[in-house]
Amino acid sequence: MTQPADPSLEQVPADAIAVPQPHCRPGDEPDFSRLNFPGVDSARRPAVDESPEHMRELAYGLIRVLDENGDAGGAWNPGLDGDTLRRALRAMVLTRLFDDRMFRAQRQGKTSFYMKCTGEEAIGCAQAMVLTTDDMFFPTYRVQGILISRGYPLVQMMNQIYSNASDPLQGRQLPILYSAREYGFFSLSGNVGTQYCQAVGWAMANAYKQNGHIAAAFIGDGSTATYDFHHALNFAAVYRAPVILNITNNQWAISSFQGIAGGEQTTFAARGIGYGLPALRVDGNDFLAVHAATDWAAQRARRGLGATVIEFYTYRAEGHSTSDDPSKYRPKDEAAHWPMGDPVARLKQHLLKLGESSEEQHQAMEVELTAQVRAASREAESVGTLGQSKPPVGEMFEQVFKSPDWRLQRQRKEVEG
Repeated sequence: MTQPADPSLEQVPADAIAVPQPHCRPGDEPDFSRLNFPGVDSARRPAVDESPEHMRELAYGLIRVLDENGDAGGAWNPGLDGDTLRRALRAMVLTRLFDDRMFRAQRQGKTSFYMKCTGEEAIGCAQAMVLTTDDMFFPTYRVQGILISRGYPLVQMMNQIYSNASDPLQGRQLPILYSAREYGFFSLSGNVGTQYCQAVGWAMANAYKQNGHIAAAFIGDGSTATYDFHHALNFAAVYRAPVILNITNNQWAISSFQGIAGGEQTTFAARGIGYGLPALRVDGNDFLAVHAATDWAAQRARRGLGATVIEFYTYRAEGHSTSDDPSKYRPKDEAAHWPMGDPVARLKQHLLKLGESSEEQHQAMEVELTAQVRAASREAESVGTLGQSKPPVGEMFEQVFKSPDWRLQRQRKEVEG
């Protein structure tokens, strides 16, 4: 028999369930006035062996080096020389030009799919310059700047995007899901969260080998809501894995704003605190800040002090992919109002203020790199774009197992006749 409800008990309000909503929708005026950013002098730089429990404030603040005027300052200023800064800007500009070219190629029907990293170039390029090719990146699809910074051939990247006869992955992967072991770049996965667990496992294996190699993994703000993220953080903390666990908070997970993944409740960096890990929140549009934070975390890992969680605070200026239309869920010009600016423009401004570059030199560099991308595009297109040429179909059965498997042999015979 059902007991009647006790009227003396307090009832849960009907509107208790909260559904987060973005602050602006299509047709609204972009408004970031709710955001407050601390100055470049606000974040202290702890010793790399400082206990995580004594640096919790770094998960809630924002590590910055470049101010609004293009000047570098604060405890995290890495003090990079002019040659390094010019090399960094060159890699970021080349990454943007490559993205633009491949985006147009998709619109021309030369490939089925592409994803740009516009506004996030500083993250991949800076980390690639800090870590070595003996270390291993477990990337997402928006850090192609790692490969470009390390001189991976643009033609190879385009061949993979076009899935043509010279595709280095023999057509096994979707466009932009690169793999380049010799460049310290683990195979990309469409399921982003899985990269975190693999990175921790790779880092632990190399710690056993005592070879000094470390791993760096990337995940988006949306994927922090998956179990892979929490499994990886737990393992990394318990076993003190030498790994850098990067979270790219670009405000959007496809069309879901970062509040759906919990970004309105606390910072994504703060999630590392619950696992006893040091956690840094960094301006992802500031090349110098990304460089400094990565170097600090790498030093910790190489000294056997374990993993670090880094949240890169940035904004995805373009759509999630060529299949996305961001005007359906956010103001069209919202990216232009992002208060942390454009990472390429900010580093360029810094070089100009230092007298390490000039407008004429910058324009000459853009002309040179544009020609480089155009030449690579012509070479790749001469092999074939989407559907014009393909790798031999039998290659899909190779490099799957160390020794040929009887099932694959039978399937290959059926395909090839």
